[in-house]
Amino acid sequence: MSRFIWYDLMCSDLAGAKAFYSDIIGWKTEKFPGGDYELLKAGDKGVGGIMALPDEMKRAGVPQHWMGYIHADNVDATAQEAQKLGGKVMSPPSNIPTVGRFAVLADPQGAVFAVFKPMPREGELAPRELPGNFSWAELNTTDWQSAWKFYSALFGWKATSSMNMGPQFGEYFMFGTDPKQSMGGMSNAANIMKAPAHWLHYINVKNADETARRIPEKGGKVLNGPMDVPGGDRIAQCMDPQGGVFAIYSAGKRT
Repeated sequence: MSRFIWYDLMCSDLAGAKAFYSDIIGWKTEKFPGGDYELLKAGDKGVGGIMALPDEMKRAGVPQHWMGYIHADNVDATAQEAQKLGGKVMSPPSNIPTVGRFAVLADPQGAVFAVFKPMPREGELAPRELPGNFSWAELNTTDWQSAWKFYSALFGWKATSSMNMGPQFGEYFMFGTDPKQSMGGMSNAANIMKAPAHWLHYINVKNADETARRIPEKGGKVLNGPMDVPGGDRIAQCMDPQGGVFAIYSAGKRT
């Protein structure tokens, strides 16, 4: 089950980030014992966490950002294999006491993600469709075909479908752990954005238009959308007040 299972916000203003996302998404926060880390909860389910950017990241000019964690049965072996496939180990495998083992990696195009093996616990994964959970992972990269070779070899992901988005945007390629169920997509959108390759994570909301309307009122920005996507769903790409980029998704009415 090599899919995204956890999401951390590395933030420059902990209090401000908590206030913004609690208001916009409706998350509750819960202090994690033994450190400056707070759980983000959708209802009674943990979906991610929030912590201050480490000083070394601040000094290096790293902005506020979301980090997605992909489940790995063996973090050390996955990190080694990522290097063999042309990726980089940004932070070597290490343990989080009582939580699990993780490593931070980058794909050959430079998009950063983490791999994580959590310790077993009851009810560890929230349903993907739960309001406030993350439901779609989008890789905006510079060479999606090469990126796909990396991720499919590393995690065994399967192609699900694709669509042509026109001469400028090109192909939007979708994938999942099962060829019948998409969990994300990738394209060469980073070239159009003139931005480094990166993962963008979509958060479920009840109404994307209403949520997007409120984001600027709370100091954030709507970068693109809201817009329809195939199937009648609605999405928007957004930025929080400290510059962290995220996206929102609401399901359309099913007939």
